[in-house]
Amino acid sequence: MSDLLSAVGLVLALEGALYAAAPGAMKNFMRQALEMPDQLLRTAGIAALAAGVFVVWLVRG
Repeated sequence: MSDLLSAVGLVLALEGALYAAAPGAMKNFMRQALEMPDQLLRTAGIAALAAGVFVVWLVRG
């Protein structure tokens, strides 16, 4: 459970760093994401999920 909470904390820290470093770029990205088709966002999400699982598998494996 501590690994899960650590991972969630790391995600929040990285995402927070993006918003802190480039808030304008993040706003533009959100506008663009609203215009993207759902299938494209779903595909990108699945790709990110697979990449994350692969990285964890490599590190913990």
